Amino acid sequence: MHGYADLPLHGGKVPPWMLKFMERMTAAIAEAIVEIHGPEALVRGLADPVWFQAFNNVIGMDWDSSGSTTVLLGLLKSVTWRNPSLGVLVLGGKGQRMRLVPEEAEKAGEILGVDPDRVRFFSRAAARLDSALLQDGYTLYHHAVILSRGSMIVVQQGMNDERGMARRYHLDKASVEEPHNAVAGTPGEAINATARESREARRLYIDLLNEDPRRLARLIGEASSMLKPNLLQYTSNAGSPPRDRPYYRPVIPDRRLRRRLEELARNPPSSEEDLLLVPGLGPKIVRALALVADLIYSVPTSIRDPVSHPLDPFLYAYAVGGKDGVPYPYDRETVERVTLTLEEALKEARLGSREKMRALERLRALVRGTPRGRV
Repeated sequence: MHGYADLPLHGGKVPPWMLKFMERMTAAIAEAIVEIHGPEALVRGLADPVWFQAFNNVIGMDWDSSGSTTVLLGLLKSVTWRNPSLGVLVLGGKGQRMRLVPEEAEKAGEILGVDPDRVRFFSRAAARLDSALLQDGYTLYHHAVILSRGSMIVVQQGMNDERGMARRYHLDKASVEEPHNAVAGTPGEAINATARESREARRLYIDLLNEDPRRLARLIGEASSMLKPNLLQYTSNAGSPPRDRPYYRPVIPDRRLRRRLEELARNPPSSEEDLLLVPGLGPKIVRALALVADLIYSVPTSIRDPVSHPLDPFLYAYAVGGKDGVPYPYDRETVERVTLTLEEALKEARLGSREKMRALERLRALVRGTPRGRV
């Protein structure tokens, strides 16, 4: 599953004493999931934006905070590297930690027996997908790879300072087309070259990038000049391009852009997979290609923001309260009881008795079958 979630940008930090309780509870939940369902189940769960948010809420993080991503994944990274027997590892993180993925992939390969090059490919592809091929106004600042021996996903987050919002992306495949399978958030403007309806445009992108870079620069200039208003457009709409597309802004083929086109021409893409890794294909180039494809060749790029359903922000937020007191203050006593129950159940299961684990499973099934508001 792949999706994303919109969250308000929040500052501040979790108090150290609370973070210790959150980490202990995170470890207990992760270990229980792995014990009952296996490591792949934990990875698959984190690929679902609603499941991810529920996990975040259960440990006591705010239901609507951008910090839910950074804190939960930071805690899971600490837990999984401290206990590699779980069979799950979290790589990367916020800011400069994003750059640690290539190095950590090597260590993960030794621990889990996975191919480090495959991990690095997926990491780079995910960053390209949600920064260049999908442009929705958010700049990536958090990037994490979560993997087990048999599953791998990427969870990354971007911010939009003007809107004061963050958006979280969940990817479970390095595919150019339709990587967003489950999307939660508020729809907005987007250049969506990953959409199914952008297939013809992507093929044209590849053809254009195999052109002489000087000719492509001329085409970009011509397409941009078509957007400039003239006397006819002031008096009539005849012949004027529609203005409802986010890539309908001029792209000036300046010296820097021409250098990028020359760089791409030295190693042009021959397939859609190449679009994920070819050096130099940034957001500006993609916007220029979309402009040329639409205005000169009449092949539009999708502007569909891939939102499918809204998050339920309070899902499981009543479990132990929240860091900022919403829906009520963090309940330390409940956290201790829940964590201790999970830890004892895990200990007994490892000693051969699975009675408490089965009881937890029955409780989970009961809660699932209870109508909302009756628990």
